[in-house]
Amino acid sequence: MIIKSRLLAGTALVSLLALSACSTEAADANADAESTQASTVTVEHAQGSTDVPVNPETVYTFDLGALDTMDALDIDVDGVPAANFPESLSQYGAEEITKIGSMKEPDFEAINAGAPDLIIISGRVADSYEELSKIAPTIDLSVDNADAWNSFKKNTQTLGSIFDKEDLVEEKLDALEGKVEDTKELAADAGNGLIVMTSGGEMTAYGAGSRFGIIHDVLGVTPAAEVKSEGTHGESVSFNYIADTNPDHLFVIDRDVAVGTSGEAASAVLDNELVKSTNASRNGKIVPLDSASWYLVGYGLNNVDTMVNTVHDAL
Repeated sequence: MIIKSRLLAGTALVSLLALSACSTEAADANADAESTQASTVTVEHAQGSTDVPVNPETVYTFDLGALDTMDALDIDVDGVPAANFPESLSQYGAEEITKIGSMKEPDFEAINAGAPDLIIISGRVADSYEELSKIAPTIDLSVDNADAWNSFKKNTQTLGSIFDKEDLVEEKLDALEGKVEDTKELAADAGNGLIVMTSGGEMTAYGAGSRFGIIHDVLGVTPAAEVKSEGTHGESVSFNYIADTNPDHLFVIDRDVAVGTSGEAASAVLDNELVKSTNASRNGKIVPLDSASWYLVGYGLNNVDTMVNTVHDAL
C-alpha cells in the first residue's frame, strides 16, 4: 500500500509538473504575441494602411516635411534624397547620410541595399509607392491641401505614434496652435495678400487651397484675388495682373533658388513700375519667403513654426 501511494504521488507530481510546463509555455507564447503586436503600429496614410514597426532602426524619407518633424523630435534619419536643403536641415547633406535618389526619382538599388525598416514618401514620389513597399513598409504622408492644417497635425501625430513621441508631439502642436491664433488675430486687420512664385523669369500665383495656402487657409490672410490652380501648380500671371489685383501684402517665393538652378532673381523679376504701383510695394510689404523652406520642406514641425513666424512678422 505504501508503494502504491508513493506511485500515485509520483504520478500526480509528474502531471502537475507537465501542467505547469504547459502553462509556462502558453504564457510565454502569449507574451511573445503581445510583444509582436506592441512592436508594430497600423498607420493610415494617403495610399492606404500599413503596419509599421515601432521605433524602426533604419528610416529613409523622401518627404522633407517629415524629415523636419523628425529632426524637431530628435529622431534619427538614415537616408534622404539629394536636395538643396535649407540651413535648418543642412546636416542631412553630409556624406554619411545615405542618399536614396532625387526629390522625384528614387534610387531603388541604393534603397534596397540599405535595407530600411521604414520608408516615408509624399507627393513627388507618390507614384513609386507600390515598388517601394516591396522593399520595406512605406507610408505616404502627403498633406491634403484642402485641409492642410488637420492633415499636417495627423501626419505629425502619426510620426509621434511610430517613434513613441506622442507627448512631445502634442506639446509642440499646442505651442504652434497658439502662434497660429496670434497670427490670425493680426491678419484680421492687416488687409489682403497675394502669393507669387517666380521661376525662369515667369510668375505663377497661388491662392487658398494651394500648396502655399497656409497663408490664407490657416493664418487667415484674406486672398487678394481668386487664384485658379490645379494640383500643385499655380496660375500663370503677369505684372498687369499683380497691378490690377493691388495686394496689400505680396508674398514671394523664388523657385530657382529653391532647386539650385540659375535664373533671374525674384527681386529683379518684380523690380518694375507695375509692381511698384501696388499697396504692397508702397508700404514695404513685399515679403520674400525662404524658398527652400516653403517650396521644398513645407509642413514639418520646425518649418511650420518658422513659416508662421514669417507671416506673423510681415503682418
